[in-house]
Amino acid sequence: MIAHEVIKEVLGTARFVMSSYLRDLRDDELLVQPVAGAHNAAWQLGHLIVSECKMADGVRAGSGIELPEGFEAAHPKDATAGTMPRTYSKAEYEALMRDQRLKTLQLLDSLSAEALSAPAPEFMRAYAPHVGSVFASIAGHELMHSGQIAVIRRALGKPVVI
Repeated sequence: MIAHEVIKEVLGTARFVMSSYLRDLRDDELLVQPVAGAHNAAWQLGHLIVSECKMADGVRAGSGIELPEGFEAAHPKDATAGTMPRTYSKAEYEALMRDQRLKTLQLLDSLSAEALSAPAPEFMRAYAPHVGSVFASIAGHELMHSGQIAVIRRALGKPVVI
């Protein structure tokens, strides 16, 4: 198995977990805050979309999707239920996630094995020292936020899905 295949596998696993946790959530449930100070699922999804877009763009300009106007501002770090200036439907979040992941995979396919060993852009090197590490970070980041959505599912009384 070559590096590209491994990276695609971990990106796919991360998306499978996230999709499983989102499958039966309604739009209004994306705004549930499981505990005081925690981000809701809408924020988690927006944050993941913005982050993956920036990381892909960091590797190669133009590798991030064009986000809707005001999207990044609608998902500020300090947002909680009721404080987000605008939220989107689950279908809108999922479409943006799908579109960005497609561009991320296209970027990966365009890189040689040697390019994956190149230093990552400076703003990411603290957590992703190499270009290949950037893709691993995208997957790990999605899995981490999936775990936070699992807690929201528990707060909602949703069944265990994985």
